[in-house]
Amino acid sequence: MFTGIITGLGQITDVAPLGADPSHGKRLTVQAPAGYLDDVQLGDSIALNGACMTVTSFDAGVARFTIDVSAESLARTAGLNRPGPVNLEKALRANDRLGGHMVSGHVDGLGSVTHFAPVGESWELRIEAPAELARFLVYKGSITVNGVSLTVNRVEDRASGCEFSINLIPHTLEHTTLGRLAAGHPVNLEIDQIARYVERMLQKGVTIG
Repeated sequence: MFTGIITGLGQITDVAPLGADPSHGKRLTVQAPAGYLDDVQLGDSIALNGACMTVTSFDAGVARFTIDVSAESLARTAGLNRPGPVNLEKALRANDRLGGHMVSGHVDGLGSVTHFAPVGESWELRIEAPAELARFLVYKGSITVNGVSLTVNRVEDRASGCEFSINLIPHTLEHTTLGRLAAGHPVNLEIDQIARYVERMLQKGVTIG
């Protein structure tokens, strides 16, 4: 489990194939901030851009670790198939503060940035989500974008899907990779877990309240 509060900015420095066939995945080498891996053990979970991955090797002295990503995961996520910056979050501990919201690290779908521009001291980020995720997006609800826990400010249903708007403060832009986004960029989306359970209950005709 995660919270959507990014704890470090990493850099994918190498992407190596795990086999010659397209069905094989990739091994990613990730450079983390100094000291980031001091409490990490082999097999620990670290989310990269919101996707939960398993540490397969690491060197705490140089703050570098590797993960193996399946072809299926690469096909369903953004930003993990090439070198570049990534948001990092280590798995939630039982005694940690829940600063964002409950996040599983399982990407539900890919969104596309439609607008990213300054508004006063902040920035407005608009993203078009797939139609199948539209029913989980609500005003003032929670969503993770590339692993970052954010609050939805506006929702507009469209024939092609659902566009939602988010306000990003300077602190978020400085401490995550979201400041590098631009119109047309794909992003990883994970819907709020409570919304997922409520939707399932309503499907089964369960009375709430």
